[in-house]
Amino acid sequence: FSPSKFAAQPFPLNTTSQNNPLTIPTTASPFLGSTRKLIRLSSSSNLNLRRRSGTALITKKEGLELYEDMVLGRAFEDKCAKMYYDRKMLGFVHLYNGQEAVSTGFIRLLKQQDSIVCTYRDHVQALSKGVSARAVMSELLGGSMHIFSRKHNMLGRFAFIGEGIPIATGAAFTSKYKREVLKEADCGHVSLAFFGDGTCNNGQFYECLNMAALWKLPIVFVVENNLATSVPQIYKKGPAFGMPGVHVDGMDVLKVREVAKEAIGRARRGEGPTLVECETYRFRGHSLADPDKLRDPAEKAHYAARDPITALKKYLIENNEVVGEAVEFAEESPVPPQSQLHQNVFADPKGSVIGPDGRYRCEDPKFT
Repeated sequence: FSPSKFAAQPFPLNTTSQNNPLTIPTTASPFLGSTRKLIRLSSSSNLNLRRRSGTALITKKEGLELYEDMVLGRAFEDKCAKMYYDRKMLGFVHLYNGQEAVSTGFIRLLKQQDSIVCTYRDHVQALSKGVSARAVMSELLGGSMHIFSRKHNMLGRFAFIGEGIPIATGAAFTSKYKREVLKEADCGHVSLAFFGDGTCNNGQFYECLNMAALWKLPIVFVVENNLATSVPQIYKKGPAFGMPGVHVDGMDVLKVREVAKEAIGRARRGEGPTLVECETYRFRGHSLADPDKLRDPAEKAHYAARDPITALKKYLIENNEVVGEAVEFAEESPVPPQSQLHQNVFADPKGSVIGPDGRYRCEDPKFT
């Protein structure tokens, strides 16, 4: 993940990181969670993204928290759709169905003091950051594009694409200024900027990449590439600006979470920004005013089968079975004989443990 590991680096970077979980390998190596062939995890990675059939990536508690967060987001958006069609919610309403793994994978790793800035598709991101469902729903009844919470450091959603990226960059600069100039040692706050692939031809995007890299700001730029027709290429712009550029399967919350953990960690350690492109898919039209008749039904069915909520549920159930089988195996295994009690304990195996008859004294009922 360290910039020094990226190929075709335009200029050297100063970094103190000793952890390099992601590297640019040969073109024959697969994406992290993708069918495309560009980036992979290093075999020596401290990320340690293990096989799904083996050791669990997360604890049961963490898994249930991720699952609950995504289910809440999906149920909330479905309710918004019903209220819109019942004419209780007016204006343009842009839903997040299908993209929950990105919001949950990143935001659930943040602290309350960390900041997020979003585009117009952000109801679920507000919920992930801790804003109550009551507050979000009340706001939506008055209009769908103006969610803000100072308490939760959600610095707004912006209707015009690219509009929020400078705000997130400014928040990251504030954090760095407080830490390095005002000497607030405990100020290690991180900023996340969420935006779509369509934003990435906007001048503000490039200007903020440049400033963030120049000042090594604690920010992660999160591109939500939510159309199958938009080939992931945006992450490649990262190395051109002197920062890591990473692609991840945005339909898999565990893979998103691992990439997010490293990117947020880099920012918090003062190692600078990261550009992450999440390849995801929105299940509904652009907004609820869009009947969504133009996309190929086969394409929609393909991604519906990769529903991030269903995938996490399956993972949790399978790993619970692994644990259950381990318990069953242990309980059914034979009890070791008493003679093993003192084996490999004393240098002299014939010490006080062995009686005159050569038997282990622990087997003698009179021996204490």
